[in-house]
Amino acid sequence: MIRHRPLGSGHPYSVDTEQRWPLDPVAGEPLRLGVRATPDIESVEAEVEITDAAGTRRTERLPLARVARTSRGQAMDGGHLASAQARLARGAGGWAVEFPAPDAGSDIRYRFVGRAIGGGTQRTRRFETVASGWIDAPDDVVETAGADRVVPGSVRVLTDGARVRRVRFALPLADGEHVTGFGERFDALDHRGAELDSVVFEQYKSQGAERKTYLPMPFAHVVGGEGWGFHLRTSRRAWFDVGASRPDRLVVEVETDAAAGEPAVAIAFSDGTPTEVLDAFLAEVGRPEELPEWVFRLWASGNEWNTQAEVVRQMDLHREHDVPVGSVVIEAWSDERTFTAFRDAEYEVTEDGAPHRFADFTFPADGAWPDPKGMVDELHARDIRVHLWQIPLLKARPHPTGQARADALAAEREGVLIREPNARGELRPYRNRGWWFPLSTMPDLTDERAARWWTEKRRYLVEEVGIDGFKTDGGEHAWGRELAYLDGTRGDEGNNAFPVAYAKAYGDLLRSAGKAPVTFSRAGFTGSQAHGAFWAGDENSTWDAFRWSMFAGLSAAASGILYWGWDLAGFSGPLPSPELYLRATAASTFVPIMQYHSEFNHHRTPSRDRTPWNLAEQSGDERVLPVFRAFAHLRERLVPYLATEAAESVRTSAPLMRPTYFDHPGWAGAWTHPLQWFLGRDLFVSPVVDEGETVHEVALPPGEWVDAWTGEAVVGDTVARVEVPIDRIPVYVRASAHGRLREVFRA
Repeated sequence: MIRHRPLGSGHPYSVDTEQRWPLDPVAGEPLRLGVRATPDIESVEAEVEITDAAGTRRTERLPLARVARTSRGQAMDGGHLASAQARLARGAGGWAVEFPAPDAGSDIRYRFVGRAIGGGTQRTRRFETVASGWIDAPDDVVETAGADRVVPGSVRVLTDGARVRRVRFALPLADGEHVTGFGERFDALDHRGAELDSVVFEQYKSQGAERKTYLPMPFAHVVGGEGWGFHLRTSRRAWFDVGASRPDRLVVEVETDAAAGEPAVAIAFSDGTPTEVLDAFLAEVGRPEELPEWVFRLWASGNEWNTQAEVVRQMDLHREHDVPVGSVVIEAWSDERTFTAFRDAEYEVTEDGAPHRFADFTFPADGAWPDPKGMVDELHARDIRVHLWQIPLLKARPHPTGQARADALAAEREGVLIREPNARGELRPYRNRGWWFPLSTMPDLTDERAARWWTEKRRYLVEEVGIDGFKTDGGEHAWGRELAYLDGTRGDEGNNAFPVAYAKAYGDLLRSAGKAPVTFSRAGFTGSQAHGAFWAGDENSTWDAFRWSMFAGLSAAASGILYWGWDLAGFSGPLPSPELYLRATAASTFVPIMQYHSEFNHHRTPSRDRTPWNLAEQSGDERVLPVFRAFAHLRERLVPYLATEAAESVRTSAPLMRPTYFDHPGWAGAWTHPLQWFLGRDLFVSPVVDEGETVHEVALPPGEWVDAWTGEAVVGDTVARVEVPIDRIPVYVRASAHGRLREVFRA
């Protein structure tokens, strides 16, 4: 067997062995053609036929060499991929050949011929592509709004003569300017000197080291000079060279699909302060809406809270230890097949895929969830909201049975799935190419009809069980530019937009049931600002991850994400040290969403729950519970302030968790001490993010301030070193607001 998949899996950061690379050949640059072959194939060659723009044709036979087998970003020796695929991979080898791509406009037709051990020949079908080349282009290929800052003469296009595949142009950078934003970014606040891109991607841990993100945006602030920003008006992938190649240029490159000679990409420029730049962006893409006060209370969850008894026990422990909690997120609640039915529930399958109502279910007394509505009612009586975990997929492994099978068939029959072309160009349901829930199909939640079909199955959870919100996890599964959305949009344009529609669909469900649209997502893109709350995704319990998460929160806020949090002190791996846990707790007290979470650990002992009592027990550190409790109570007292300041943020576009440069763009301390922030108008926070620190350096911005803990008056525009015992985080109150906020910090 020989397999060639010209466009590969669509993994944005890895080239599959059996694909063409680059997807659009570039004249004069290396073109790689690869295949996967079974062990009986002893040699492979490519028959390549090239016809140039003048009609001259030439044919070559190019032998392929053996190469390491990779797919979907994984070395094919197991890894995160399903075991069946890993077994197949061990029995299949990779082959590839590389040669210079021909002149722009040349047609390239090719196929592969494999010769088997002992004789016999196998051939693939023929594949076709066209070579493109980079050429200078008129400046008006880039449509601009606002003060045009495109460097004259910098525009180039990658074109085959008929279509434009990419556009590249430059923006000016002056000395002393800092470039920030780009959505949620984990590695830095100022990206000057760096290269980055905008593509939604599930980077499982180490986001800061890998410089990949769940929530990118082609939007940035340029701060420290005249003050301006830009929004690249596209959902396609873009790349940004932020003064890395040339210090005085920000080079933008973006995928497109436009007729040669026509405008191919649009960019909007805004001038002014960071708040004014952000306001202009939000006016175009959508503003956050106020969520209820209770979202500012502590959120708690753990993947091993997978029975009603355990959820209630954990909420009892919060009460027993006097740790106030406002929301519980139940991740492992469903049958893990439909994601609509509680595990162990008994019900009749609706063969047509129709939604169930609560009365359709029977809950065995000895099951995992004997009385889910009673549980929710009880938690509501304790003033605790309940959220359920979701995933936007119809699972294919294990092979679906029962309602999961009926839903899968109905989804295909009703035409609500994202699709992909087969080898003959016919559309079939798209199968998830990632390593999490492989081969699952995906509802097209960008389509209103399909979104309603999907969310109606969850309506009973909201209207009858009483669920208050959903953790809308895993919005990163749409890979590949050839995907077909129901409105005709291709994957290269629609994949980044999918997580925005995902959160919106669930928000619409909640709103239609008379509830606030509280979703809790990790993936997003331009437009996500208007749809619920977000957390920073999956991370280990390390100091590096703590710092990366703080950068993520600040850059997300600078891009208009209002309701943001992270799994304080990480959710994965060994438990954090008491020091890391309490420093992260302190910081989390002063970000918009305060929450902890823990990864599934197969119920092994000792427990890896991130509850303060478990950490206290495992570490033997007597400080953990009282310090966590004090911060949790402080958070409760902060809720009215946070709600007021969130409303002000919606009104003015000034972020709630606000990087210092928003208020003081020319102040050096905003850049020398980037992991500090304003929380609303009247609090300034400087968290301790380094292990072993007992004296902390604070760059306090200009103004008159009061130390929140001691009441001492402090004049700003200074760098101070302050003692930081484990139960303290440097927080300063604007002097004019100290009288109003004094009681918040009084234990």
